[in-house]
Amino acid sequence: MYEKEQLNNFKGGIAIGIGIGLLSGVASTLLIKNKQNLSADVILQRIKKAFLKEGPIEGSWISFEKQPVRKFAVRTEGYNGGITRLEDNRLVTYEFLADAKTGSVLDINRISV
Repeated sequence: MYEKEQLNNFKGGIAIGIGIGLLSGVASTLLIKNKQNLSADVILQRIKKAFLKEGPIEGSWISFEKQPVRKFAVRTEGYNGGITRLEDNRLVTYEFLADAKTGSVLDINRISV
């Protein structure tokens, strides 16, 4: 009887240990992913994909150096980049600023060439 009780306690301890290990693994993975920045290439591909929905692209670029960005009270890091395409038989360039963590476009300006 005593051995059976010890075996049940042992099984319960293992189950608790596995549960704690899984929870801490998931939590640490989420924390690490939340703090990681997207690469400049991934951000440029996402923005190009959005522009391609409206028409073909002639060229694109992105700076691989992150720069500090401040919009009102929010501080983050971002990448500068640009897209060039034909609109009404004229080259038009769009310059953008994208958030390094989320890839969201923070600012975009249309520049006629």
